[in-house]
Amino acid sequence: MGLLTEGQPLPWDETKQLADHVRQHGIDQFLNLYHQLLDRKGDILKWGDEVEYIIVKFDHTNKTAKVSLCAQDILSKLNEKEANDPHNVKSLWRPEYGAYMIEGTPGKPYGGLLAHFNIVEANMRYRREEAQQLLGPDEVLMTITNFPRLGCPEFTWPVDQPTPKIGPSRSLFIPDSAIYKGHPRFSTLTRNIRQRRGERVAINIPIFKDENTPSPFEEDLISIGGDTDSLNAALPDHVYMDAMAFGMGCCCLQMTFQACCIKEARTLYDQLTPLCPILLALTAASPIFRGYLTDVDCRWDVISKSVDCRTRQERGLEPLTTDKFVIPKSRYDSTTLYLSSQGEKFNDVPLVYDETIYNKLKSADIDHQMAQHVAHLFIRDTVSLFNEKVHQDDTVEMDHFENIQSTNWQTMRFKPPPPKSTIGWRVEFRPCEVQLTDFENAAIVCFVVLLTRVILSYQLNFIIPISKVDENMSKAQKRSAALTEKFWFRKNIAASTSKTANVNVNSSNDDASYIEMSINEIINGKTGEFPGLIPLIHSYLSSMEVDTDTHCTIQQYLKLISRRASGQIDTTASWIRRFVQDHPAYKRDSVVSDEINYDLLMTADGIRSGRISCPRLLGDCLLANSKTKETIPPAVQKVYSCTP
Repeated sequence: MGLLTEGQPLPWDETKQLADHVRQHGIDQFLNLYHQLLDRKGDILKWGDEVEYIIVKFDHTNKTAKVSLCAQDILSKLNEKEANDPHNVKSLWRPEYGAYMIEGTPGKPYGGLLAHFNIVEANMRYRREEAQQLLGPDEVLMTITNFPRLGCPEFTWPVDQPTPKIGPSRSLFIPDSAIYKGHPRFSTLTRNIRQRRGERVAINIPIFKDENTPSPFEEDLISIGGDTDSLNAALPDHVYMDAMAFGMGCCCLQMTFQACCIKEARTLYDQLTPLCPILLALTAASPIFRGYLTDVDCRWDVISKSVDCRTRQERGLEPLTTDKFVIPKSRYDSTTLYLSSQGEKFNDVPLVYDETIYNKLKSADIDHQMAQHVAHLFIRDTVSLFNEKVHQDDTVEMDHFENIQSTNWQTMRFKPPPPKSTIGWRVEFRPCEVQLTDFENAAIVCFVVLLTRVILSYQLNFIIPISKVDENMSKAQKRSAALTEKFWFRKNIAASTSKTANVNVNSSNDDASYIEMSINEIINGKTGEFPGLIPLIHSYLSSMEVDTDTHCTIQQYLKLISRRASGQIDTTASWIRRFVQDHPAYKRDSVVSDEINYDLLMTADGIRSGRISCPRLLGDCLLANSKTKETIPPAVQKVYSCTP
């Protein structure tokens, strides 16, 4: 969730008055740090993952599942180990937006040894077990991207009611008790985003039209306190949501990589950018919102709209009179600009940036692309400011810069080193949806890490026009995109004719050498056209000394990725959708009832724990243990069988 400054949050009217102050000093801080660390080199590869979790409380008598608002109590206990011995912990824990969410990372980053791939999954299991043992007997720590009935009546435990007229959210569906209260950042962001926008956020996701889904699909919002704003915002045949919690209450899987120098960091930022929509489609895991099956498989646009603080003028709905810019995207969206010299010519989308800030950066010897990047980030206002952090020493602090940097939530994030730190230049890979099992999450992480090694070792070029990346991001969220959509991807990926071990890598001086390919073709290869990402990884590994255990682990991970890309096994979203549609209580009306939700999450936890075998989701990678039959309700045997 970004920067967690301690202090007393300022009300929005004071925050707004200080927006230019934060911008000015944020730029000064960036300049001071940039020039101090521009020539920093020689940092070794370090990387780590961030996994977000939802705490679910099951009521086995009434067959319901709710989110448990106990994250603050759990975190206080989890953080005791770090407080007592910060250098010797196996895991680190941080709050997330929801009062039912926590975030876990490894205690220390991993390094350049291939053997580290052998401990990623084990550390994820350790984290899960560490937190799970602090929960109640009917509570489960789950890696689900979105709680399916978030925003439905009585979806929290303890039960609470929305307050549409008061509070930070003023939502028709979300009680403010669902927001984490252990840090003021979350409620402050919620309030300030709504106030800056001038109205509630408006999220409309197309409903999945099943046989008995009403047409048009429209809800009675007046009966639950709907006002003119909500009635005007809700679209027919869409699931309407109105609060930051619907987006920031989702979970994701993120990775951060430390580069050896700023040039390498900029290269990784650019080369990973075209891979963001591919990994989003491959990890799709959220087809249900507010208790309805929708016609999308991913969370991305929901989060984007949930924090869209643009005014009507900035959205182009009214003429510019008091605001400076018409801004095409929310502050949570896809990357808009490449940073390396190789990527500059592919920045084909008109960029909105602050020319005054750009000129200041250029006059301070910041290169054109980096100056544009920072000036683009800084078209945004601060939406959370603490009284204790208004006045800072710009020569040694970075809070004003990070204030705006950390609330530009893009698919990639370029991260300068913190002041007076041993940490180097980093990039953060942010599109992936979290998966049900530690095995899947470890597979995704190791796959992306290996891709970074392949890119740098073979000096590959995946860059395509930014406009095509945006187009791919839209496609990636569609229902069954991993199977049915074609994505723009670079065909000729080497700068000159080359052969990498047993894989021919096409090369060309033609910068327009990109074509539409399926996820299967991108991951597994297309004969005569593209070698495939997994064959490239195999080629890389064949040139390395890999011990037997690590080799077996990596092969299992790559097999999962390969089969999911080919359609031999389901994405998480497809599996969830199939589960709902096959459930005997489903009425083919797009509604995911309490009963279906309970069975879905119980099954997901059974798959995660190994009690239930699910070849349709995992292939033959994970097998169930002997407890399987005890956990399968007879009424849903077909659903639970997960037959591929």
